[in-house]
Amino acid sequence: MYFLGLDATYLILVLPAVLLAFWAQANVKTTFSKYSKIASKRGMTGFDAARHILDSNGLRHVRIAQVAGELTDHFNPKDNTVYLSDSVHSVATSAAVGVAAHEAGHAVQYAVGYSPMKIRSAIIPITNIGSNLAMPLLLLGILLGMESLAYLGVAAFGLSTLFQLVTLPVEFNASSRAMRALEGAGLDSEELGASRKVLTAAALTYVAALAVSLANLIRILLIAKSSNRRR
Repeated sequence: MYFLGLDATYLILVLPAVLLAFWAQANVKTTFSKYSKIASKRGMTGFDAARHILDSNGLRHVRIAQVAGELTDHFNPKDNTVYLSDSVHSVATSAAVGVAAHEAGHAVQYAVGYSPMKIRSAIIPITNIGSNLAMPLLLLGILLGMESLAYLGVAAFGLSTLFQLVTLPVEFNASSRAMRALEGAGLDSEELGASRKVLTAAALTYVAALAVSLANLIRILLIAKSSNRRR
């Protein structure tokens, strides 16, 4: 049994998805770096873009804070704060504006009760539990010859795949909201195009993450089935 080795299922299913994920991560960094060199003609910083979107949606109570690092931007609904990285917060470039607008879009989603966002938030606790128990359950099920335990491990891992699946509409919708808001803020076509390319590159990382999770899910399902047939 090549459970952790480079068996055929890994090479055929998982490795291509992993390579896609590596490419997506490299691409988003390259794209962000490229469009970080294009200055905002209006002098709009990441902070300005996020504040504009939040205020125009009646979210003046949502704070904006700076956080260390690059591409560490995120929205935390627990403290109602949009965190913008050093390379976004006070930087007036198309890349910074696009990223900040995206994170503000998440705050708007939370405020309006966007369904996929609510679903994703609800399943985070069981997803964390499932990801921790998946492999131990699968291994125990195979070693002890307990088919139901092995498939329980597969199902537990499937929760992670479900999380990645629900994440896609959340991220795509946040980018869509961001672009609509930036169009309303009066950015020209060049600036909008640059911001859109940054957000598209970021979206591909979530597609790649889903591909990796789905490939791993299929792989461990095949391993569980193969182990049952051998007994």
